[in-house]
Amino acid sequence: MKLLIIEDEKELSDNIVSYLSSENYICEQAFTYNDAREKINLYDYDCVLLDLMLPGGNGLEILQNIRRQQNPVGVIIISAKDSLDDKVKGLKIGADDYLAKPFHLAELSMRIYAIIRRKEFTANNLLKSNGIEVNLPGKTVFANKRHIVLTRTEYELLLFFIGNRNKVVSKAAIAEHLSGDMADMLDNHDFIYTHIKNLKAKLTEAGIKDCIKNIYGTGYKWVD
Repeated sequence: MKLLIIEDEKELSDNIVSYLSSENYICEQAFTYNDAREKINLYDYDCVLLDLMLPGGNGLEILQNIRRQQNPVGVIIISAKDSLDDKVKGLKIGADDYLAKPFHLAELSMRIYAIIRRKEFTANNLLKSNGIEVNLPGKTVFANKRHIVLTRTEYELLLFFIGNRNKVVSKAAIAEHLSGDMADMLDNHDFIYTHIKNLKAKLTEAGIKDCIKNIYGTGYKWVD
């Protein structure tokens, strides 16, 4: 799962990244209004952490832009401005949650998990598809009732496929999901083929076949 932390306090932003990275999130940072707008326009995220007071502009304007584009990304406002007016305005514009500074990082992680679960997996802790069961809180995967061990990348790839079931996803979209904005710096997407091959091999060994279809010249599709 990929997050964007829009926060001008670098120490706080780095602490958030360090904590959430240990929770297996891919984290990107934006420290200014313009940087945040650029990243949101270029990349897709599962959740955005949004400070209201930013160099160059107001975070609420970024939120308005996100919803104006009908972007369904989850947004949590994180701000020292704890006034009722700011909270109400942010939620009315389309924020999913509001967390006042200072906050505990464990609490922030729980809020992020709740939003992603609600938006992508209809509030279920157990994700099921084609004989596969994924326990989201435990990050464990069972195929035909058999526990299979996946690498972090394979697990993220599996969630991405199931979350986009029956949709064709391009190699570029997969690369961006797995690597964040580093995907633009890659010479090719061969690493995607390797991870997909390894994931398919583990699923096939557990008796799950033909879930991941190669759509020639376009990308891949998870067939449910």
